[in-house]
Amino acid sequence: MGMIRPRRFFAFSLSLVVACYLCLAIWVDLDWQNAIYRVWYINGFPNSSEAGEIACYYDTSHNTLEQFSPPVASDKGIFFLETSCHSEPGIHLTPRQACAVESAAKMNPTMDVYVLFPSPVVDNISHPSHLQELLSYTNVRLRHLPMDLYFRDSPLAEWYSSGILRTSRWPRSHASDILRYLTLWKFGGIYLDLDVVVTKSLKDLTNFAGAESDEDVAAGVLSFNSGGVGHKLAEACVTELRRDFRGYDWGHNGPGIITKVLKSTCGTENVREMTPKRCQGFRVFPPHIFYPIPWRKWRLYFDTQQSEETLHRLARSRAIHVWNKFSTQANITVGSKQPYAVIASKYCPRVYANVGAFF
Repeated sequence: MGMIRPRRFFAFSLSLVVACYLCLAIWVDLDWQNAIYRVWYINGFPNSSEAGEIACYYDTSHNTLEQFSPPVASDKGIFFLETSCHSEPGIHLTPRQACAVESAAKMNPTMDVYVLFPSPVVDNISHPSHLQELLSYTNVRLRHLPMDLYFRDSPLAEWYSSGILRTSRWPRSHASDILRYLTLWKFGGIYLDLDVVVTKSLKDLTNFAGAESDEDVAAGVLSFNSGGVGHKLAEACVTELRRDFRGYDWGHNGPGIITKVLKSTCGTENVREMTPKRCQGFRVFPPHIFYPIPWRKWRLYFDTQQSEETLHRLARSRAIHVWNKFSTQANITVGSKQPYAVIASKYCPRVYANVGAFF
């Protein structure tokens, strides 16, 4: 019983400190969620279960996959990131992820397509057939990304070494957000999410993103050159992440960052008004180019009843984002008229033909 009172006193004192801090934050007009997060972080309360999602980043002793390192041809790379940790050996890419990579390689044969893994990879087992087919493309490169080394001598070096990423509610997703901006800051080129299927060549495009709505620019398809306005914008994104990383906010560190930077650069709050003239040459494509199906209607990619209409809608796109966060459990029957199946058969034919009955 003697320990109860001190514990209650500690809990009461901590609650009082938090309440005072939040009142002060509101008084000076700070974002109240950011205030909560700062109290949580300052008092050393990381979400340990979520932090475990990226524990593998700090153990590279078992990696056998070739390390990603310069030289990388500036502005000539397409980059994917797979930021999961896996306890089993082998290269872990699902058939749909492999489809995204194949589509980029197939539609851009003169560009190098990189898939970067922060997790150590023990590549000493035979690959599944869909992965063997993916690796038959000579421009596909799977590489391990040593995190400590990758952040070193970058604007985010101190930020990463502080360990703040481990306090995120979604550390794996936020690692992907951080790494896409840092990679384009380092090398220039194009970043694509692993649920983006490329349907037209991207090699003649540079310095671009895609709008998801009139209010938001998405971060699933991004391009910055290694010099000029592209590098300037990439640096602005990296700087903003260092200044205002939000581990409690799912979308802030990805689409929120590019949207905020472009609103400042282009001098407008309206995404429709983000023209190359206003944005120093940077281009924001309308939603139908990369996000033809809004996330709320993701089921259209799987609906055979509206297949013809959906495929007609996709015809003008350069790539399609299939919203894996929502659609990963939805079945696709190989050979069906489901729009996703039709797209896969055309733009990732080698992977699609080697997945069995379901894709």
